[in-house]
Amino acid sequence: MTSARARLANGSAIMLCTMAWSGAALGQTVSTQDGGSYDLGTIVLTAEEQIKQALGVSTITEEDLERLPVVNDVAEIIRKMPGVNLTGSSPSGQRGNQRQVDIRGMGPENVLILIDGKPVLSRMAVKQGRSSERDTRGDTNWVPAEMVQSIEVIRGPAAARYGSGAAGGVVNIITKAPDEDLLQLGTSFEIPESSDEGATQRYNLLWAKRLNEDFALRFSANYNKTDADDPEVNADEATCEDDGTGTEVCTYDAGSEGVVNEDYTLRLDWAPTQANSFNLELGYSRQGNIYAGDTQLGSRTTEGSEIYQLAEDGEETNVMKRGTFALTHNGSYAWGETKSYLQYERTDNSRLGEGTAGGGEGTINTTEDWETAILEAVTAKSEAYVDHSTWGRPSALTFGAELRWERLDTSDYDQFSSILSDDGSFDSSTAGDFTEQTTFGFYFEDNIQFNDRLTLTPSVRYDFADTFGGTFSGGVNASYALTSEWTIKGGIAQAYKAPTVYQLSDSYVYTTRGNGCPYPYVGDGPCYVLGNSDLDPETSINSEIGVAYVGNNGINATLTYFHNDYRNKIQAGTEQIGTTSVSGSDARLYQWTNIPESEVSGLEGSFAMPLSDRVGLSVNGTYMISSKQRLKIDGGTTSDGDTYESIDIEVPLSLVPDYTINAALDWQVNDRFTLIPSLTHYGRIKAPEYSSYSGYATDEDQDRDPYTLVNLGMTYQFDNGFDFKAGVTNVFDTSILRSGEGAETYNEPGRGYYFGLTKTF
Repeated sequence: MTSARARLANGSAIMLCTMAWSGAALGQTVSTQDGGSYDLGTIVLTAEEQIKQALGVSTITEEDLERLPVVNDVAEIIRKMPGVNLTGSSPSGQRGNQRQVDIRGMGPENVLILIDGKPVLSRMAVKQGRSSERDTRGDTNWVPAEMVQSIEVIRGPAAARYGSGAAGGVVNIITKAPDEDLLQLGTSFEIPESSDEGATQRYNLLWAKRLNEDFALRFSANYNKTDADDPEVNADEATCEDDGTGTEVCTYDAGSEGVVNEDYTLRLDWAPTQANSFNLELGYSRQGNIYAGDTQLGSRTTEGSEIYQLAEDGEETNVMKRGTFALTHNGSYAWGETKSYLQYERTDNSRLGEGTAGGGEGTINTTEDWETAILEAVTAKSEAYVDHSTWGRPSALTFGAELRWERLDTSDYDQFSSILSDDGSFDSSTAGDFTEQTTFGFYFEDNIQFNDRLTLTPSVRYDFADTFGGTFSGGVNASYALTSEWTIKGGIAQAYKAPTVYQLSDSYVYTTRGNGCPYPYVGDGPCYVLGNSDLDPETSINSEIGVAYVGNNGINATLTYFHNDYRNKIQAGTEQIGTTSVSGSDARLYQWTNIPESEVSGLEGSFAMPLSDRVGLSVNGTYMISSKQRLKIDGGTTSDGDTYESIDIEVPLSLVPDYTINAALDWQVNDRFTLIPSLTHYGRIKAPEYSSYSGYATDEDQDRDPYTLVNLGMTYQFDNGFDFKAGVTNVFDTSILRSGEGAETYNEPGRGYYFGLTKTF
């Protein structure tokens, strides 16, 4: 029997994982059964291991994924970690149902997704709109949940060591290694109560075989399909108007599109010696959407339109294909340990042609012509861990180097405009079809145990790119044990994010006929946003401090304050840099640019305790104190002669709730049967007062009201290798419709029923 106390010690899917160590060194003596003891010496954790004990780190285990199953994307369970929510890729609310992992309100673009420690860059193949929004599902759905061994969610200063893109945090999805012979077959289904919402079916296979003492093989295959919502799922939020002929025409926002995933991996492990091990992995995935009628501007669906018919027929309108090849080496030597990898990643982003400007921007305008952007990336990393002494104190030094090369091929992607500025300073027609960026970095970390109470982990990192030059990052994390139960932990570090290949590209020109023009020129277009090869990297000074309690009574609790000063955020500029002639009239030119000031701050807390030997409680919460970016926009005179003064406004970095509370009970009814009731309560999501891309006050001030989702799940383990899971999601049918105004930019599905069966041979 596994007690609730033991299960809580192993972690819960909705609690902040807190380690029982108060410092970097484990105990130096171990008691023997006869009451004696022997000396282990000082065991010092590596800097990476120590950082993963920081307050801003959570771990989702394989057992968590089994008890709280995933319908489609592991983002569904990642969202239940402290500091984590799902949100669209920009505060504009565009593509609102394309929700991705957002850590501490920094936005999905500042979350680095890793698979087995290797970066996933596929979403970067999708173009960015004026508010940096992308029509993408993110990068957490390339690995099926059944393949996952654990997921590490790293926030704040602890994430800075991972380089570009980790200013908000890191999600590291760790897959199952072929350590033993295994054949596992699984299937699961999720059926919504409403016929307007899409159902899900999943089928997966995992096969692992030890070929001999040196070689092991793993093969995995996965197919899952989530149907799109009905085109009329949001019809109750429709806006109806007379079209001038006496006919009433109604428009309303699209629901969630569906997705079909096919995933295949083949991995060969080789351990020629005790000191060296290698693995070679090939992977291929295909994600095709099932269209639900979404567009970019307003996301409006009109009955009888071509878009509506595409949604009715459940057609694919975009397909992402991702292929990877990776070689990994792990070494364990007398002087220390090493980890190294080399990975090639290619993403083919194929889409039906879309309108590039005006009211038709982001709206599918063809059912036959497909366009493809190809993103290739080579990433390599090697790091070593060495035990040594610093100022006479035991330490563990980590040092390493990292290389990232990206190339965007847009030769078959007709989403660009040919622009020649009036003064001749910019000519996109001469730009090539390729945009490249190479970044090289090296870093040092030291984990120093000063005494039995105090541990410091300083780090420094330097990156150089052939686009923006060099940048320093790094910081220091600290842990101080007040008592055997209470520990103060904190840290401060600078993180950074390199400009994207779209923002750097001379050939990608974002176009608007008027509504996307900044203050004071809305409706006074056309306006164009040009690539900028002189962009600086974004930087963020991330700090946190808090307290952790680990009691002998099984109680684990944390409370953390975090603050991120965000500098040089990249967005479409609001300062006009020139003009160009279009059909005999002037058009305004802008560029992607760095804006100076943004910040987020908040509180995270967690609490877990056993209520009995069979029942455990876990709770965590996040409260956002601030989330804002400062925009200073110059005034001017429009073509009508109207003069406007300069303005200074604040807009949110992303649309996340004021607060979020997750809670769950884990009740082991008997050795085979477990019940897991859980809930998530979301506070108000405040509607932005100003547009993040134009600076104008928004027409609607519609906040998303607080709401609560209650789930009930169960698992049953048979003695013949079968595991059964079932449950009800959103028990009280708290269905939330999308209106597309203010903060009401996404659908929250109503009540649904799931069940699944896994057989392990």
